[in-house]
Amino acid sequence: MTGPARASAGFADVAYDEAMRRARALVPALRERAARAEDGRQMPAETLEDLHRTGLFRFHQPRRWGGMELAFVALFDVPAEIARGCASTGWNVANLGVHHWMLALYDERAQEEVWSKNPDALIASGIAYPQGSGRRVDGGLVINGFWNFSSGVDASDWNMLAVMVREGDRVVDHRMCLVPRSDYEIVDDWNVMGMRSTGSKSVRAKDLFVPEYRALSMYLARGGSQFPGARVNANPLYQVPLAALGSHCLAGAGVGNAQAALELTIEAIRERSTSYTAMRMRDFPAVQLRVARAGVMVDTARLVIRADCLEADRIAREPRVPTIEEKLRFKRNVAYAMELCTEAVDTLHALAGANGIYDRYPIQRLFRDQHTLAAHIGFSWDAQGGPWALVALGGEFSSPVM
Repeated sequence: MTGPARASAGFADVAYDEAMRRARALVPALRERAARAEDGRQMPAETLEDLHRTGLFRFHQPRRWGGMELAFVALFDVPAEIARGCASTGWNVANLGVHHWMLALYDERAQEEVWSKNPDALIASGIAYPQGSGRRVDGGLVINGFWNFSSGVDASDWNMLAVMVREGDRVVDHRMCLVPRSDYEIVDDWNVMGMRSTGSKSVRAKDLFVPEYRALSMYLARGGSQFPGARVNANPLYQVPLAALGSHCLAGAGVGNAQAALELTIEAIRERSTSYTAMRMRDFPAVQLRVARAGVMVDTARLVIRADCLEADRIAREPRVPTIEEKLRFKRNVAYAMELCTEAVDTLHALAGANGIYDRYPIQRLFRDQHTLAAHIGFSWDAQGGPWALVALGGEFSSPVM
């Protein structure tokens, strides 16, 4: 096959430690570019070049296509490190990177179609199933829809668009449809409070035919090896349930952003005196306690999310499919972890005092980014906390994609 042979000179020999070193090395440049990237409302060209050059979009792409195929926990660790430099870039590395993982679940023909032409190809997504509709026709589906929050779409060659497939009024399937850039319209409506350089514009498709092999049923991605790509991608990392841990990669942006807020605050306070008493801020016990509390919240969030990733990987290698209670616990945990990160950033922003209102002071951007990313449905405590408790208390919870 031409695809794997072409990709053999890619990143298959890059191990976890080296990937993390590459991510860490980009942090200073990403911090320097962050304000300009925000003004441009998408990742700068030099950032895209850096990420392609280092292979950091390809942390979960199969090795047979030149990807790193790292352990599952890299899905969180790589974006979290990148987000120390820029939360929006961390978000896009997570989002675009996890789509390589998802493409590995598709029929081998879909993988060949994308990666044989360009193993560096980027794939955006529109993940809200109710925003898309599909009907079965000979050889595939015809889909229609308008999907918002398609992060990194300007730089992407493909998109994964979620649809509910109906027969009459009855929903019979949930599909993630892989479509090329030429088949959908980008709608420039990304004018938002924070996370501006994710470029999360909307996309529209009308009466679009998608062949069956490019329309993955999410009922086959609930854990285990039932997905079409299992024949060629046997690594257990691809058997982790998508809906249960799909938000853990994006949580890397929140943890990395909160870590950056902590680092920048510590750096500022080390040298800062108050304007009225000339006392050093570091000598105030209240300041010390706020910084300490923020630090432990960030560390706790990181530990919780990493523990989920490690446990999900262990379960996949047993091998078995997690129970519904385990899946809901993963979703509960990531939502709580993001609450901790948001509280940490709020605490640190308050410490900035009047400096925190100036555009030139980075903490205001980190504050806006944190509250924007925390609005993701996967991080909503109200949405994610209750279902686990319901099941733990003996009730029943049903979701077709779980």
